[in-house]
Amino acid sequence: MRSHDFIHDLGASAPLDRAAATPLFRQLYARLKDAILHGQLAPGARLPATRELAQLLGVSRQTVLAAYDQLTAEGYLRGGVGQGTFVDVALPVARPEAPSAVPGLLRPLSGRGATMAAAMARVRHHDGPLRAFRPSMPGLDLFPFDVWRKLEARHWRRRELPLGYGAAAGHPRLRELLCAYLGASRGVRCTPEQIIVTTGSQQALYLLAQLLLAPGDGVWLESPGYQGAAAPFEVAGARMCLVPVDAEGMDVAYAAQHYPDARMVFATPSHQLPLGVTMSLARRLELLRWAEARRAWIIEDDYDSEYRYTGPPLASLQGLDRSGCVIYVGTLSKVLFPGLRLGYVVAPPGLVEPLSQARAVIDRHSAIMPQAVLADFIAQGHFARHIRRTRDAYAERRGAMLEALASRLGGVLACGPSDAGLDLCVGVMNGLSEAQAVERATAAGVEVRPLSYYTHPAAGPDCAMPPGLLLGFSAFTPEQIRAGVARLAQALTA
Repeated sequence: MRSHDFIHDLGASAPLDRAAATPLFRQLYARLKDAILHGQLAPGARLPATRELAQLLGVSRQTVLAAYDQLTAEGYLRGGVGQGTFVDVALPVARPEAPSAVPGLLRPLSGRGATMAAAMARVRHHDGPLRAFRPSMPGLDLFPFDVWRKLEARHWRRRELPLGYGAAAGHPRLRELLCAYLGASRGVRCTPEQIIVTTGSQQALYLLAQLLLAPGDGVWLESPGYQGAAAPFEVAGARMCLVPVDAEGMDVAYAAQHYPDARMVFATPSHQLPLGVTMSLARRLELLRWAEARRAWIIEDDYDSEYRYTGPPLASLQGLDRSGCVIYVGTLSKVLFPGLRLGYVVAPPGLVEPLSQARAVIDRHSAIMPQAVLADFIAQGHFARHIRRTRDAYAERRGAMLEALASRLGGVLACGPSDAGLDLCVGVMNGLSEAQAVERATAAGVEVRPLSYYTHPAAGPDCAMPPGLLLGFSAFTPEQIRAGVARLAQALTA
C-alpha cells in the first residue's frame, strides 16, 4: 500500500476516536508506528504536512505535531522545517509475517519450557466463590485481620524496616521466631540459620528439585498424593517412582523393592493428602534407615500438622533424623491465609548456603513487610492464640461433618481417618462411580474432589483406589456443613 493510500484510509475508514480515554495524538502515533512496522509505510515514504493531515483527520495541527515529534524522537521519522517528514530510510524493510508453529508464539517453547508450562495443568486451583466442601482451605472467617492490619500500619508509620533488598534466606527476626516455634511444637531440631523463607512451599519444592536432582533421578511419590508436588520434580527431569499408601502411610518396603536407586523421597508423614493417614513409627524409622544407607534425600512436607484433634501434634520426621537427610518444608497458607504466600525450608547445614543462593536466583527474596508483620504476629502471641482458636473451631466443624454424614449418608459414604487436617476422605459405598458422585454433587451445588484426582497419571494398578471423595470442613460453619451434607445426601441417594 502506498503512503497516501494509507493516510487516506486512516482519515476515511478508521478515524480517530474522540470518545476514547487515549489522547488523540497517542492514537495517531500508535497507528503510524504500526503502519511503519508492518510495511504499510515503507522506509523513505513521505508523510503529509502537519496542516494537511490535521485537516484530513479533523484534528488540531498540534495533535499531528505531537505524534510526529514522538515518532521522530523514537527513530521512526526524520525531517525538518522546509524538508518534509519521511519514514527513516535506515529502517529495515518489513517482511511478511510467517505463520508460527505454536499459535501466538514466534517460535516454539524449549523442551524444558514445554514441560514447565504443562506440569501444573492437572492441578486444580480454587476458582469462583467459596462453596461447601472445598478442600484444603482454612477458615478465613476466623483470621484476625484487624490485628494483622494494625501491625502492618504500625510498621508503615514508624518506617523502621529496611526497605531495600533483604537477605535471600529471609527476615532474620522471622527466622528466629520460626525456629523457636518449630522446636517447641513440631520437635524440629535446627538453628535460625537453617531456616530459609520462601514464597510458599511450592517454590521450596521447585528450588530443591533444581538443586538436588539430575535428569533421570528417581523420586518416591505417594499415590494418591498431592499433585502439585510432582510438577517441580517433572520439570527437573526426574523419574516418577509412584508408591502406594496404606493405613500406615507410604509403603516403604514396596518402594525399596521397586525403586532401590531413587535419589529423593517426597513424603507427608504427619498427615497424608488425601487419605488422611499418619505414617507409623515403624515406617518412619524404616524410611530413615533406607535414606541413610542410600544417601538419598527426604523432603518432609508438613503442610497442616498443627491441626490434630485427638491429642497434641505428632513430632516431625526431621526430629528423628540423625544423618542429615531430611529437608523439612512448611507453609503458612493453611495456618493463616493462602494469599500470604509465605513458606519455609529447614535445611541441613551443608545445604543452607546453596539453597539461599538458588533462592536469590528465583526472586531475590520474599517481600519484607509480610515477613516483618508475621514476626510481630508470632512474637506478640497472636499466632499461638490463632492456632488454638482455629483448632477448637475446626474440631467443632469436623464433629458437625461426621455427625451429619453418619445421620444422612450412613451406608452411602464411609469416613476415613479424621483425627487431623482440614479435610475428610470418604469412600463411595452405594455403587455410584466417582464420576457419577461428583456430577451429582456438582449439580446440587456441592464442591467435592474425587480421589482419582490425587492419583498420578503414570500410577499403575498397585496404586489403584476404590471410589472416594475428599470433603473440606475447615472453611465452613457447622450450619453450612449440615446444609451442605443435606444437599449432598439428596444428590447421592436420589
